[in-house]
Amino acid sequence: MKFSTKEDIEAPIEDAFALFTDFDQFERSALRRGGDVQRTDKLRQNGAGMSWAAQFKLRGKMRKIAAEMTEFTAPENYCLEMQGNDIVAFATLDLMPLSKSRTRASMAIELKPKSLSGRLMVQTLRLGKTRLDNRFKAKAADFVRVLEREYKSRTAGV
Repeated sequence: MKFSTKEDIEAPIEDAFALFTDFDQFERSALRRGGDVQRTDKLRQNGAGMSWAAQFKLRGKMRKIAAEMTEFTAPENYCLEMQGNDIVAFATLDLMPLSKSRTRASMAIELKPKSLSGRLMVQTLRLGKTRLDNRFKAKAADFVRVLEREYKSRTAGV
């Protein structure tokens, strides 16, 4: 099952990629929302091989996932593989410059079941696919607007 969307961001591709790869900020954001995220690799800079262990509460149950950056090509794209008990998810980001100051971000998440309970979960999600698609697109648009505001605040003083 796949969710995807495209959003334009008012930032050059290099700056947009820097915003989308501010993983320290994402970790802090998850902690503020009650999740627990630990970086598990020893890399000194962003790249393929980065990994995290995370746990969070979803629908009343603690969930644990392991995430690893499988592809990382600055400033164009990255792919993140996330493994849970029942599902494997692949999150991808592709950036394409539209002009010197505008970039199109294509974001996608694909879910694949690993077990019978994972299949049941994905099948249940399929029943509400249209609603979930709309929710994914709205959350992605909100996320891009937050990144855009961050970019504008960083460059306002320059």
